[in-house]
Amino acid sequence: MVGGIGQMGKERALAMFADWTSRIAAGELPPAPPRPQGVERNVVITELDWAGPKVYLHDEIATDKRNPTVNANGLLYGAPELSTDNIPVIDPVHFTTTSVRMPVRDPKTPAPGKPLQPSPYWGDEAIWDSQANMHNPMFDEKGRVWFTSVIRPPDNPAYCKEGSSLPSAKLFPVNRSGRQLAMYDPKSKQFTLIDTCFSTHHLQFAEDANHTLWTSSGGGGDVVGWLNVKMFEETHDEQKSQGWTALVLDTNGNGKRDDYVEPNQPVDPTKDKRISGSFYGVTVSPADGSIWGSMLGFPGRIARINPGPHPPETALSEVYELPWNNPNAKVQGFSPRGLDIDRKGVVWTVLASGHFASFDRRKCKVLNGPTATGQHCPEGWTLHPFPAPQLKGVTDSGSAEASYYDWVDQFDTFGLGADVPIATGNGEDRLMALVNGKWVVLRVPYPIGFFAKGLDGRIDNAKAGWKGKGLWSTYATRAVFHVEGGKGTTSKVLHFQLRPDPLAN
Repeated sequence: MVGGIGQMGKERALAMFADWTSRIAAGELPPAPPRPQGVERNVVITELDWAGPKVYLHDEIATDKRNPTVNANGLLYGAPELSTDNIPVIDPVHFTTTSVRMPVRDPKTPAPGKPLQPSPYWGDEAIWDSQANMHNPMFDEKGRVWFTSVIRPPDNPAYCKEGSSLPSAKLFPVNRSGRQLAMYDPKSKQFTLIDTCFSTHHLQFAEDANHTLWTSSGGGGDVVGWLNVKMFEETHDEQKSQGWTALVLDTNGNGKRDDYVEPNQPVDPTKDKRISGSFYGVTVSPADGSIWGSMLGFPGRIARINPGPHPPETALSEVYELPWNNPNAKVQGFSPRGLDIDRKGVVWTVLASGHFASFDRRKCKVLNGPTATGQHCPEGWTLHPFPAPQLKGVTDSGSAEASYYDWVDQFDTFGLGADVPIATGNGEDRLMALVNGKWVVLRVPYPIGFFAKGLDGRIDNAKAGWKGKGLWSTYATRAVFHVEGGKGTTSKVLHFQLRPDPLAN
């Protein structure tokens, strides 16, 4: 918070917040939200207490995004990020909770010939209650749970760095990584820790024969990494099973990856161009297997990777900036965060400008070449203002809502239809679904303070109608005591379901 105030300008920011506090104390409030209308009246929300009052539940996972019948009626797993190394587990059928402790590799045993590097994760000066700092769990097709997780100090082993024989390291060596990977098998109750040269933050499985696990780095580093899960299971070789690529644009337009100029160099029409940056959100297109990610900043951008037959050498990227100061754009927006994709390959991302944005690459007239550096496809973007108040005095088309993430219900696990995008309404105690251009608001009335950072949908029994499916999400605030109820309030998991009418049972 102090850092954010400093970025805005300390004196101006403090004066602004002081004035805001005084006006609220005097009774000033935003407009009252409308009462639920239409299908919104059919929403059923079941809330379960989950974890303790000091546990920050970043998000949860209930099933495999590629097949939402995986783990039907099974346990849910949470990611407590910085707050603890104990993974919260809840049984939504019997209403019981437990936890499993995430391990780390022994920090006192460095790699051969390598002294242990100073790290914020271990030692007498540890700054967090968590060593693993786990994030963003994800189920696979076998019912195992994968996490992005710190398994060792950040200095990478030699096989990641310059001089390594790994294909990815020879092309783009990586010296440090913040998180790596961990997998928990509920059947054996065993963890597998997988060292990665690249940092991990969010993760997503591809629908390919290798069950490739693609990761984002959360805004740090200049590469996008993956794990060939099939190869890892067959060989248990964490080095050969992983790879990463720099983001290289096909600016010479010949359809293949060539020598490139660096980010700080001008475009050379005879070469490709590497761009600096990394993915925050990451997703995989069911339509063509391409990898998409959001890239933070202003105006911000999304990027597409076509891996090709040998990704370290053949992966080509495309980058699409949010339309800003673009005379060919109908609406402007900025600063994406999370993103997801529908079955047709349309990307959805949430913007700090108060929009839910979709990007349809099929509408683009230019995909590569010397002009394809960001602002070349405004026609691909559609910006939907969130159904929220706008900041006082702001006249742009967005809203004051600044959602963290979104999720596309590819298989109609909720009941509003397949491929419905849903955003986390972080400023308004709700989820927001966009159905055929119209908003459906899933408001959580009690306790006030619902703040989602992730969600997913599961089908427990396809023959049971609305009772056999639904969305899952959590109260994902870092300060649970700010939720209505105050000190002692616990984190909660929520099950959203949609009845056919308000009185259905």
